[in-house]
Formats: sequence, C-alpha cells, structure tokens
Amino acid sequence: MPNIQTETIRHQNLARKLFADSKLNAYAVLDGASNPALLDQLYDGERPDFACLYRGDLEPDIAECAPYLVRLEANTPFADWLISNCWGRNWGIFALSEISLPVMLQHLRKFNMVYDPEDNESMLFRYYDPRVLREFLPNCRPEHALAFFGPVRFYFAETEEADGQHRFCWDGQQVQEEIL
Repeated sequence: MPNIQTETIRHQNLARKLFADSKLNAYAVLDGASNPALLDQLYDGERPDFACLYRGDLEPDIAECAPYLVRLEANTPFADWLISNCWGRNWGIFALSEISLPVMLQHLRKFNMVYDPEDNESMLFRYYDPRVLREFLPNCRPEHALAFFGPVRFYFAETEEADGQHRFCWDGQQVQEEIL
C-alpha cells in the first residue's frame, strides 16, 4: 500500500501538469458508474462547470451512472477532492485544451457511441475509463486518433498500477505516449 507522502507527491504532480499552462483549460471526463459520490460532489458547495456527456433528460439512475465533463480550476474544492481521491479507482481521464466547456462537450459527445464493423450494432464507447483509453489511443488508426484528439492537446490516464500517468498527445502523424 502506498504511503501518504508518495500519494501526496503523486497528487501534486498531477495538479502541476493539469494547471501548468494558463492558456489551457483542464478537464476531467468522469464516469458516474465508477464513482457513486460524483453527483453529490458536483452539486455540493462551489459547483464546478460541468455537463453530462449524455443528451436530454435522464432518469435518476441513468444520471447517476452517466459520464460527466468537468472543467477543473486549480485550488478549488472540487479539483482538490478529485485529484486527492481519483487515483487507483478508474474514475476517469483528464484532458487539456484551449476550447471552452460547451465546445469540448460537443467534441467528446461524438465518441459516446461506436459501431461494430461486422454487424453495425451501436455500442457505448467508454473512452473515459482509463483502462479503455490506455488501450485505445496507442492502437487506433491515425485517422481515428486525429478525430479523437481534435482540439485536445493532451489526454491523461492513470497507469495500470496507479503509480503514474500516461500522457498522450497527437504529433500530427501518430499518438505519442509518455509515462510520467
């Protein structure tokens, strides 16, 4: 089990990476199914800017399990709570981009559904699960990576052992991956 000092350093490193460039907005794409406390945290106290990745009015049980896009701001109660508690739990991924929350929401909603190439059946694409993102980005075709990155400069996902972060970027030809 990691000690508290190691955990604190890991959280500080993540916060530093997310908030280092004031020109970039830091976002979390969070899975309500993996985090039962998510809606309580989103609606409690100083509410961050957020939106559900699913469209329309949702039944309460679906809303609780839905994915959410949250704009993070440094040193706010929600960002501090998330960064201090998310690692090792597969709650979601992080992204850095210059675009606003509504534009980012529009971009990410395009990827909620994918189609099976054999029978054209629609399926939910849980790219916001770090386990999925870690497999998808290094293995996707360049045209899919280009579309997925779009206006996103970096995606971050926890490592399998939750002892570091994968940082993904698009270099114009392929996905670059760095483990931090």
